[in-house]
Amino acid sequence: MVSRFTIVTRTGLSVERLFDASLDIDAHQASMETSGERAIAGVTSGRIGLGETVTWRARHFGIWFRMTSKITSLDAPHRFVDEQVSGPFRSFHHLHEFGRDGDETVMTDSITLASPIFGVVAERLVLVPYLRRLIRQRNHYLVQSLSGSGSNE
Repeated sequence: MVSRFTIVTRTGLSVERLFDASLDIDAHQASMETSGERAIAGVTSGRIGLGETVTWRARHFGIWFRMTSKITSLDAPHRFVDEQVSGPFRSFHHLHEFGRDGDETVMTDSITLASPIFGVVAERLVLVPYLRRLIRQRNHYLVQSLSGSGSNE
């Protein structure tokens, strides 16, 4: 069984800037400071690209984890997918989509996951809300850091 959730973030930033920032390893690390998340192998700084991997080390639920993700699809500046190739999940698929709705950029994160540790009930009651919070935290950081760096375009 898998769990799914979607986070929608709206901003006045350009699609291109938000897309580029979403692929930036340094921005991701900065947004995840509270978990001590660090890129330790693969692409460890700058922008990650199609077919490239990054291995993260982070502390979640008081336990240190390693997870290697790969960019398996990239259609700039509209969408990209990162998927776990090794790590704590049975499966982890993250679709990032970017588009316009009037004057706003809409960033949609769609995550599908399965955990070998949690049963489906605990996964949906504990893990999914935790991951929702992390994705919202990351998105808030990206929007705030780009908004503070000058013009939106």
